[in-house]
Amino acid sequence: MIDLQKSREEIDKVDKKIVELFEYRMRLAKDVAEYKIQTGKKVFDKTREQDKLWALQEMAGNDFNRHGVQELFTQIMSMSRKLQYGLISENGYEVPFTETDSLVTGPDTRVVCFGVRGSYTEQAMEEYFGRNISRIYASSFKMVMQAIKEGKADYGVLPIENTSTGGISDIYDLLVEFDNYIIGEHVVKIDHALLGLPGASIENIHNVYSHPQGLMQCSKYIESHRHMKPVECNSTADSARKVLEDGDITQGAIASRQAAGYYGLQILDEAVNHENNNSTRFIIIAREKIFIKDANKISICFELPHESGTLYNMLSHFIYNDLNMTKIESRPLEGKVFEYRFFVDFEGNLKEAGVKNALYGIQEEAMSLKILGSYKAIG
Repeated sequence: MIDLQKSREEIDKVDKKIVELFEYRMRLAKDVAEYKIQTGKKVFDKTREQDKLWALQEMAGNDFNRHGVQELFTQIMSMSRKLQYGLISENGYEVPFTETDSLVTGPDTRVVCFGVRGSYTEQAMEEYFGRNISRIYASSFKMVMQAIKEGKADYGVLPIENTSTGGISDIYDLLVEFDNYIIGEHVVKIDHALLGLPGASIENIHNVYSHPQGLMQCSKYIESHRHMKPVECNSTADSARKVLEDGDITQGAIASRQAAGYYGLQILDEAVNHENNNSTRFIIIAREKIFIKDANKISICFELPHESGTLYNMLSHFIYNDLNMTKIESRPLEGKVFEYRFFVDFEGNLKEAGVKNALYGIQEEAMSLKILGSYKAIG
């Protein structure tokens, strides 16, 4: 009969040797890193790693062990690369963003926001910048980005995520298309109301206008009133303006109380969104690559080869550098079948060594990397 205690003692001896050999391998990896720093040679040599993994697998005696050897040495090589990335990032790798103490704003500061007067985006703009600014309104998300790019505005405000309906995909795509950057965020509690003309009633409302997000956030309310039909509009505030301009008592709008007051509409019903804690996160964007010195959150996006394990390898950079990832989204790549661009938010400051190490590693291993911005997290 096998002596379990003896087997465990032998395993302990083997594990001790593995640790000793691992540390010796990391010392050799450090020597390799120093050579690469001096010569400018890249850390990640995909062809060499694949050839080496194949050779190591062939040393194993059966299929199970061959698969185990592949997994084991894939991880060892990954750790070796991370060690080398850390040494290289300590020797001059700088993130191309400029630190600033604060945003200086005043009456001449031009801020563009999506929508019209009475929108939630306008509310976010006022709460973030105050009222003492020069306002610009844009009828589409892209026009906000365009105004920033062309220098017609200093800052922009756009919605990017809602607690009940998730991320707004168009914004993620625009962050890639334009060289604008996130410098701040602001969260607004969303309390949708059903608005109508003075004298209107819930019973005679047939068409309910709102932005697609607003309609989704209030879909259960609309479905519970079978005589109501949801109709998409450019924004929540635009829907309120449409009801006023059309003068049709059978039309209603899902928008804010502020919109009701601005357009002279009657509040027919309050709190019509089905999530009580319904909130929208707005991003503040600028043309320059800047970040406020107390920034503690970073947004990036990257593209990966369509291969097994590539996303896992990217995310391991956050784990290795003890960085807390707070969000991940994926968007399909145009012209490619089931291939994606990934958007990640994580905690940290661009001056921190661990952040630099992670960004450098992702930059080296991903097909592309864009730092979307660094800013102060809300909440």
